[in-house]
Amino acid sequence: MQVSSLKDKVPPHNDDAEKATLGALLIDCEAIAIVLRYLREGDFYRNAHRKIFQAIVGLFQRGEAVDLITLTEELRKNNMLESCGGISYISSLTSFVPTSANVEYYARIVQGCSIRRTLLRIAREMIASAHDDSLEYRMVIEEAERKIFEITDRQQTSSFKAVREILPAAIDAIEKLYHNKDHYTGIPTGFSDLDHYTSGFQKSEFVVIGARPAVGKTALALSMASNMSIRNQIPVGFFTLEMADMALIQRLIASEARISSDQLRTGFLSPANFHDLTDAAGRIYEAPLYIDDTPNMKLLDLRAQARRMKSHHKIKIIFIDYITLIQSENKDLPRHEQIAEISRSLKALARELDIPVVALSQVRRETEGKRPSLADLRESGSIEQDADVVIFLHRDRGLEMDSESEVPNNIVTELILAKQRNGPVGTIKIAFLPKYTRFEPYTTISP
Repeated sequence: MQVSSLKDKVPPHNDDAEKATLGALLIDCEAIAIVLRYLREGDFYRNAHRKIFQAIVGLFQRGEAVDLITLTEELRKNNMLESCGGISYISSLTSFVPTSANVEYYARIVQGCSIRRTLLRIAREMIASAHDDSLEYRMVIEEAERKIFEITDRQQTSSFKAVREILPAAIDAIEKLYHNKDHYTGIPTGFSDLDHYTSGFQKSEFVVIGARPAVGKTALALSMASNMSIRNQIPVGFFTLEMADMALIQRLIASEARISSDQLRTGFLSPANFHDLTDAAGRIYEAPLYIDDTPNMKLLDLRAQARRMKSHHKIKIIFIDYITLIQSENKDLPRHEQIAEISRSLKALARELDIPVVALSQVRRETEGKRPSLADLRESGSIEQDADVVIFLHRDRGLEMDSESEVPNNIVTELILAKQRNGPVGTIKIAFLPKYTRFEPYTTISP
């Protein structure tokens, strides 16, 4: 019982692995490049080992050789030699490893212990926060998830490769571009004219799509999401705060099967419709599309769910329909300040997850009948400021009904790229197919 109690009080560490790691660095100074992929000074448990590693890294950064003589001199110069155990202790480190071949294995053991200590520290902080009645429990949960995500993200290490390892993949990529004629560095939306301007939605970008109600914000977002997830098998997260997931899927089925939304809603379907519906459902079933339809979602809940999507399903992009339906944690603030907080948080989320975050937004009523501008983004100028890309949907409402048919086959709609932090702006045409509630590139429906 006493042994168990003592174990609970001593933080996780492996003294032998720390010594072996430092000893390997003294035997082979080139091993520092491997170790730095896993460890930093604070990952060592013993203070003496932290100082020794700090000195080794200092020598490495200055391009100086790392060996017993240079290391002891570096420690002596910084008045740390005696606190590190003196020359005799540093000399003994090399006796723990006959070779540096296993240095990566030793470093991973040290990293694992460090992560366990960090988890214990976070747990203690969360216990303290949980007892603090001044903090809302959702904020405690969000902070815990953020810290856990940072630990998980830190384990993503990089490495160099020989050119012969990279060359086959490069040839495959070139061949794919040759056949598809794509040259996008980001995630293509499926609208080639827009992708020509943006090269696809880029990592860490905060993208805003704005329009008046009933112009087609959700339809455009869903068209983009289906292009990405169904046709390109890109994992997509979709937060639908306005529409239930069942209604969203029914709209997606109608769009994919090219069945009228009215037919699907009323059930007046022909046998041919059922065949098309089954084919569409099969394509949708295989798509890596993940939907959250939580109504009145709090900002912290949305961020937490986005992290789970990224961690569990490796999503590459997030759509949010729409930004002004997100609930701020601080309802005492004026609404424009709440929107500003939400906008900044979504921008930070895009950078944290390193994926594009696309949020839909309404524009002011005054834009009805005219082209919207950046100043027309509703309720907060911070959306305009925080967004990396702003896209507006605009069309003449008078053209939506013609004299020959209650529902025109397609409606020409302008896609206005009003802001792009790292690229050009401009206007393109796309086609809205109201019968199927979907958008398509204008060229595909033009005669």
